[in-house]
Amino acid sequence: MGQGRPSYRATAALALACSLAASPAAHAEDWPARPIKLIVPYAAGGPTDAIARLLATKVGARLGQPVVVDNRAGAGGTIGVDATAKATPDGYTFALVAPGPLVGMPNLMKAPYTLGDLQYLTLVARIPSVIVVNTKSGIDSLDALVKKAKAAPGKLSYSSAGPGTTPHIGMEIFDDQAGVSLLHVPYKGAAPAITGLLGGEVDVAMVDLLPVLAHVNSGSLKALAVASKSRAPQLPNVPTTAEKGLPGVVMETTYGIVAPKGVPAPIAAKLRDAFIAAVDAPDTRQQYLLQGALPMTSTGNEYQQLMQAESEKWRDIIAKAKITIQ
Repeated sequence: MGQGRPSYRATAALALACSLAASPAAHAEDWPARPIKLIVPYAAGGPTDAIARLLATKVGARLGQPVVVDNRAGAGGTIGVDATAKATPDGYTFALVAPGPLVGMPNLMKAPYTLGDLQYLTLVARIPSVIVVNTKSGIDSLDALVKKAKAAPGKLSYSSAGPGTTPHIGMEIFDDQAGVSLLHVPYKGAAPAITGLLGGEVDVAMVDLLPVLAHVNSGSLKALAVASKSRAPQLPNVPTTAEKGLPGVVMETTYGIVAPKGVPAPIAAKLRDAFIAAVDAPDTRQQYLLQGALPMTSTGNEYQQLMQAESEKWRDIIAKAKITIQ
């Protein structure tokens, strides 16, 4: 009897077990079988959207399925990131994000997710911030700005895209590291903040390179320093904050690809490879330079560790400067 044929139930159970064991590999081999959604947690037309659309075209061509950009703006990017974190981890929903909704907003509000709720694939770009002044201000160097600010605490002002945004956090770090006190003037968005600087309503700003590059090149604004560890190739003659004695003043917008936690490893690896190939393409690098961006890739662990370190940096300065978004 022990050597007879296995029962129907035993055979069915064995078949089911084999099917379940093989299913991740089978899904990975078949993936992608339909279009992939790439969530951008900001409105169309901004720098994140531009990078997303540039890479989506190349990644879609490499994978043989369209990569469709889905703009989910609102609440400082948290709506789009939350949608990504709560999506089914089947390899068909990813997001291209900047640090704001990952390390900024969770330190300013009760976000519906944590850094640990996401799966990190790779960084894809970085845009350094630059400290700029109106050319008519008469401030011609970072040393001159610090000297003038120390001579008249609270008199010089800076613009930002709003409380808790990257330009605000960046200038608070500058205040802390340089030992100065500048007046914060929040605007409703990055474009109005730059317009305010151009119109002489404020004295200085720390903003992403992209939206001010043309104004610097035209002579309307003067770049005093790049808030990065290395000089920007678009502005080779502009020193870094580290070169000017402020190595702690580093503020870069790093863009990366995240997914809902639990995407099968073979699928995650395949998508990551496709994005890295897209970033490494010579024409992508040329487009990046025109947009004030620099190519940057990483492992998933490196990306996650960077966001954890940034979160701690933001949390510290938010507490020290008593920043709120109320």
